[in-house]
Amino acid sequence: MVLPDSPLRGRDQLRGRKIAVAKGSSAHGQILLTLRTAGLTPDDVELVFLQPSDALGAFKQGAVDAWAIWDPYFSQIQLESGARAIADGQGTANGLSFQVAGTAALADAGRNTAIGDYLVRLAKAQRFADGNREQRAQSWSADTGLPIEVTRRATELGPDLPVALDDAVIRSEQELADAFVAAKEIPRRFEFAEFVDPRFAAQLATA
Repeated sequence: MVLPDSPLRGRDQLRGRKIAVAKGSSAHGQILLTLRTAGLTPDDVELVFLQPSDALGAFKQGAVDAWAIWDPYFSQIQLESGARAIADGQGTANGLSFQVAGTAALADAGRNTAIGDYLVRLAKAQRFADGNREQRAQSWSADTGLPIEVTRRATELGPDLPVALDDAVIRSEQELADAFVAAKEIPRRFEFAEFVDPRFAAQLATA
């Protein structure tokens, strides 16, 4: 995101610029991949590691040139300041989040069943929310105090739906992990596939 009067029009113009981002976040990963598509590296820009609440102020005051951020902040800054996106992650970052369970829990029959039940409930809730977007936006606004215009926009931009842990997802996450390794944010390479457990796939497919 850049302010409306920013001279920046595309990702290829980020060289030498200050970019606010939360360290280790999905937005950090998006920046690493976005820079790569522009033929740039993290050394070609100045990454300013700030959490969203601090980055919001820095961005509005012009202390940074760009802000890599997710919703609802993405929608909030557009509506409040007229900020515009010069890169939205399409074709680079997948924007996925994951449910994580310990190996001990997965090995325990009782807890394994409970995890499966939780995942099914979560998938049903996500699908319900996607089919009732106005209700979701209203609840989100009531719970957080965000303006309804912000939660409506964020709801329309980013429905959260269950995604199969297929080969395409694994490849995409491996690319993201490798980008963090190349940027020396992760000390060594690892195989993302080794952390994927598809045992609940059949349950989720029919949830």
